[in-house]
Amino acid sequence: MKDKIKLALAQISSKRENKNENLQKIEKLTFKAKEQAADLVIFPELSLTGYVVRDQIYELAETIPGPTVEKVEALAKKTGMHIIFGMPELSEKTQATVFNAAVLVGPQGLIGKYRKMYPPTHSVFEEKRYFRLGYQPAAFQTDLGNIGLCICYDVFFPEVLRLTRLKGAQLIVCISASPAVRRSYFEILTAARALENTAFLAYVNLVGVEDGLQFWGGSRLVSPTGDVLAKAKYDEEDFITCEVDYSDLRTAETFIPTLRDLRPELFDKLKEYAELL
Repeated sequence: MKDKIKLALAQISSKRENKNENLQKIEKLTFKAKEQAADLVIFPELSLTGYVVRDQIYELAETIPGPTVEKVEALAKKTGMHIIFGMPELSEKTQATVFNAAVLVGPQGLIGKYRKMYPPTHSVFEEKRYFRLGYQPAAFQTDLGNIGLCICYDVFFPEVLRLTRLKGAQLIVCISASPAVRRSYFEILTAARALENTAFLAYVNLVGVEDGLQFWGGSRLVSPTGDVLAKAKYDEEDFITCEVDYSDLRTAETFIPTLRDLRPELFDKLKEYAELL
């Protein structure tokens, strides 16, 4: 495992309902990431299809593995890159059960996937109309370290990222499709989640406007002490590279010993009181 890795945060605007065009953009930026000596390139939530596709989601969703993942696997093998991107996943067991998924692919093929645990359904969001909830945190041991995955609204729930960290994640990647009205929330929460878990957190958000919904960008890498190490532009496509130095984890864990001081019995109380809501 490398002590230091280089990330490419690919903050893009996706073409709604056009997987071919979005795959071309993913391919182009993966080659750009390779040219800039990155190890891992990260694309936003539902970057394969666009976010606001409504009932078309059933036509656009694919199994994992499936045709799109096979194409990204070939791209990863050709470039030697690790790639994370978002797509709608069709269940292998049913014909119309769909998950909002993050996919991690490496030069050797598919490493793993994560299904969004908290698809929001309030204000401008209607994800539970289309997506089934995920149930499992995801952290994968790779040549680039232990990488955890989460998606957008998941970051509002500390227990999701805490579980991901406890599964061993050193770098937690949050892909997102956050509208501009939520910008301040995500800026606060990404720093808090990194700090409370003493882990690196890479946040990659969509940009552009889809059916009147504007995404704000602002992708960033946050250190285990909550400092913003790199930040993309607001409200426009951007591509930035940044470095993760895993040796920083020891220092952070020593001076912010939240994992050492964890009280697991409180999780039982959380379950008890949540059931009374």
